[in-house]
Amino acid sequence: MSDSLQRTPLYDLHLSLGGRMVPFAGYEMPVQYRAGVMAEHQHTRNAAGLFDVSHMGQAHLHARSGRVEDAALALERLVPADILSLKTGRQRYTQLTDGKGGILDDLMVSRLGDTLILVVNAACKDADLAHIAAALGEDCIVEPLPDRALIAVQGPQAGAVLARLAPSSADMRFMDVAEFEVAGVPCVASRSGYTGEDGFELGMAADGAVRVAEALLAEPEVAPAGLGARDSLRLEAGLCLYGSDIDRGTTPVEGALEWSIQKSRRTGGARAGGFPGADIILEQIADGVSRRRIGIAVEGRAPVRGGARLFADDAGTKPVGHVTSGAFGPTFGGPVAMGYVETAFAATGTPLFAELRGRYLPATVAALPFVAPGFKR
Repeated sequence: MSDSLQRTPLYDLHLSLGGRMVPFAGYEMPVQYRAGVMAEHQHTRNAAGLFDVSHMGQAHLHARSGRVEDAALALERLVPADILSLKTGRQRYTQLTDGKGGILDDLMVSRLGDTLILVVNAACKDADLAHIAAALGEDCIVEPLPDRALIAVQGPQAGAVLARLAPSSADMRFMDVAEFEVAGVPCVASRSGYTGEDGFELGMAADGAVRVAEALLAEPEVAPAGLGARDSLRLEAGLCLYGSDIDRGTTPVEGALEWSIQKSRRTGGARAGGFPGADIILEQIADGVSRRRIGIAVEGRAPVRGGARLFADDAGTKPVGHVTSGAFGPTFGGPVAMGYVETAFAATGTPLFAELRGRYLPATVAALPFVAPGFKR
């Protein structure tokens, strides 16, 4: 393993649990533990899995005026979501866009009191925070939080587990944000995650991360889960991986993410546009796009991976798109994938053929998500 790779505060704990470490986004991260990816996936779907997501970027955004509303309005110059209406104790998903409507990264924005909390992807975090600081520096202070850890506990039993350790967490609903202690460690918690299940993401000072993780793992419902299970879980949940399913070459509308653009930011809204690429994105919402992100269910047991081409015919003469993410879906019970196709082929139920080692496997456009979500609304 390269000396240049970083380690999260849970690195030694991963080794003690049998974690198989791999390079990921500049970090040494566990791809799986002794139980294996399939078992970790199913345990998360049926009970609760614990994931180390400390490699993600965390930051506070403060308005120089001291008014959180000014920070929200400033951030709206870079993202298409309605941040101004975000109430304290709530979280929202959005994207940083560029002048062509492409996605620089996707991120979560939370409000706690007079502070906005940003969580961005690991591989993009330095570029993201530099981009935000350069664009908003006159009005806002971007405060990176490199000494924070982030732990996700996900699954249908996650709520019961955390309620034992932090009783006030039981009152939270999906996308709520709150502060409480776990094992004596102050945490900022959001009731959200990347699996499609109920669950929480807990941010805390790095020196308290092991204590929180060990307290969660001491509960009988909780088992560690690595990057492999995280990927198959999010794919079944129809959630995008930045760099695979969305990137600078895709717009939020092509990526089927226009649900994250609230009415106030759309044409005719109170604060319509004003973000990079707004003219393109708002026109696409009104007039449609030439291609769309879709779910793909493939016949048989062999998964098709990112980069596989999609065709309208079984001879492979009519290309209509490509796969961006693919894996075997343990809960779904078969191969699942996401990709982009020409809009004429994007309707649920449309037959397709996926190229795999010179063969053209029958596939069908599937509704997303593949597995019904378990969020606590």
